[in-house]
Amino acid sequence: MSTSAPIRNAMTIDVEDYFQVSAFAPYIERDSWPTRECRVERNVDRILAILEEGNVKATFFTLGWIAERYPAMVKRIVAGGHELASHGYGHLRASDQDRAQFMQDIGSAKAILEDIGGQQVLGYRAPSFSIGPGNLWALEALHDAGYRYSSSIYPVQHDHYGMPDAPRFAWHPNGSEGLLEVPITTVRMGQRNMPAGGGGYFRLFPYALSRWMMQQVNQRDGQPAIFYFHPWEIDPGQPRPDGINLKTRFRHYVNLAKMDSRIQALTRDFAWDRMDRIFLKQA
Repeated sequence: MSTSAPIRNAMTIDVEDYFQVSAFAPYIERDSWPTRECRVERNVDRILAILEEGNVKATFFTLGWIAERYPAMVKRIVAGGHELASHGYGHLRASDQDRAQFMQDIGSAKAILEDIGGQQVLGYRAPSFSIGPGNLWALEALHDAGYRYSSSIYPVQHDHYGMPDAPRFAWHPNGSEGLLEVPITTVRMGQRNMPAGGGGYFRLFPYALSRWMMQQVNQRDGQPAIFYFHPWEIDPGQPRPDGINLKTRFRHYVNLAKMDSRIQALTRDFAWDRMDRIFLKQA
């Protein structure tokens, strides 16, 4: 009796540095970014080593701002067989831009990444999952800009983002010929979607719980899970800016020291691949 191959899940990394996270925006001036210690390159190189050891191919949603400053790092991502995708240019929330500004942001990021990486950029993820009920026009704009898929809507209730009534699995918001939206993974519990695809929740929850939730998506729903994390999440030695409120501080720093080993465990416990190869035909 033959057994079917395990479902391939999507491993994704949002390539930004610690000082660029949206929650730090009230405390860190954007004008100060060029003068701050960047740690993204060393962290991405560590991630590449983990993925190589686990024989995992992943999708790197990369800021244009980062790519301009670390082109060799971008080339190493591509050389490792990973997908290069867009996180916009300067980590501006999509919900804070009008259509013209958004088109400029996603267009410039795509051009920069394609020029450096030498491969077509098909995917986009909005900073802080900032596409929702108030700016669904952004999905049409992404399609117009030449993107084929987005992973920007998180179907959860959260104080900074979320569209809890959105579909839990890949869908075409504007019809079958439009952009494919691939949401971060959730598990349905009662009347709520529980976050199960990475970020601060993955650091907060026990690893066994996160593993169980992703297994539920694979086994009960028969769907691939989409997992995400950031390079700064494997870096417990990162600088700690002054003045951060307690809630933000807890969310950002909780269990950073455990993240490296947890990512390694994920590479052993699940089958992984790139977003484009899982969700796009002929990718």
